[in-house]
Amino acid sequence: QVQLVESGGGLVQAGGSLRLSCAASGNIFSINSMGWYRQAPGKQRELLVTISRDGSTNYADSVKGRFTISRDNAKNTVYLQMNSLKPEDTAIYYCDAKIKATTALIYSDYWGQGTQVTVSS
Repeated sequence: QVQLVESGGGLVQAGGSLRLSCAASGNIFSINSMGWYRQAPGKQRELLVTISRDGSTNYADSVKGRFTISRDNAKNTVYLQMNSLKPEDTAIYYCDAKIKATTALIYSDYWGQGTQVTVSS
């Protein structure tokens, strides 16, 4: 069984920083792309950034220049460094990974449980 566990959320003042982590574990054969999403109350889930296995990234305009994604393939972990946080960044943040389990023939999407980020003004 494959699972993603996130950590690092919390309460921070506007202008501050947080670093989120998401570790994948279980019967993993291979991880392809990984990414971060967020969902604010009353809004749809929003794609923030993705990173390929070789490190290529793609950011949404809303976080470009403020957020940085990275990954450690040896640890099956993806990170999100968030700087210059704004109150509108308040949301539940989810990680996503396309993983091929050892018992599977194809890659499937796996999601973390979500971590709350609250930015006060």
